[in-house]
Amino acid sequence: MEREKRPGVGETILRLIQGAVIGGGGILPGVSGGVLAVLFGIYRPVMAVLAHPKRELPRYWRMLLPVAIGAVGGFLLGAGGVLTLLRASETVAVCLFFGLVAGTLPALWNTAGEDGRPAAAYGVMFGAFTAMTALFLALRFGLTAPIPAGFWGFFLGGVIMALGVVVPGLASSPLLMALDLFQPMMEGAFSLDFSVLLPLALGVVVTVLALSRLMHYLFQKHYAVVYHAVLGVVAASLLGMIPTSFSGVGEVLLCLLCAAVGAVVAWACGKLETKVGVE
Repeated sequence: MEREKRPGVGETILRLIQGAVIGGGGILPGVSGGVLAVLFGIYRPVMAVLAHPKRELPRYWRMLLPVAIGAVGGFLLGAGGVLTLLRASETVAVCLFFGLVAGTLPALWNTAGEDGRPAAAYGVMFGAFTAMTALFLALRFGLTAPIPAGFWGFFLGGVIMALGVVVPGLASSPLLMALDLFQPMMEGAFSLDFSVLLPLALGVVVTVLALSRLMHYLFQKHYAVVYHAVLGVVAASLLGMIPTSFSGVGEVLLCLLCAAVGAVVAWACGKLETKVGVE
């Protein structure tokens, strides 16, 4: 069995940094941990290990162990930064995040169409958008009970976070914000609250183990349909993020500015990914 060569100190440090960027950056709405993993050349080894652990783990564990350690540290540090923004002004922070998500849509649209756009892809995209929009509106206007920030809520948060890694382009944070789970998760992570971290980690592990091989198969066989479903979910998540109240005209203008800045930054990052050749 082919085994991975032992990495040097410099490579190990580089993998730690890459993991920290993936863990911290993946928290930001509009940023997909899966896309960052692709950019660093880590996504395929990760998916190979998850899909066939007995065969691939001996080959890649030395590469992926520092990445995993760095990702945990980056997640905890990133949670503190995001939490600071939310505490300073939740409305303004959400508008910035709204822009970051909206700015990813052009790149996501292009990525979804790389293998063509069959009629089924449009139908799945519309269905995913409609279903998620209905859920977000029901939660927003109290037509259904909100998801409690308890064990099962944080477990669901872990499931959604794992999907953001398994599915490149799917940013998990907008969904968590629309479900009112994002800030409690960030607070629990930053304070090292194990009543939050344990169900969160459990949701991540269960989802990765359960879906990694399935997602690998779906992307191989039904790429366009799956990615258009992702596009529909991301587009619908924007509706769940729009603030419904402002403190005054000044806050409205600041929110519009932050949303515009976020959209431009995300769009520029999408262009960079295309130029680099993220696959």
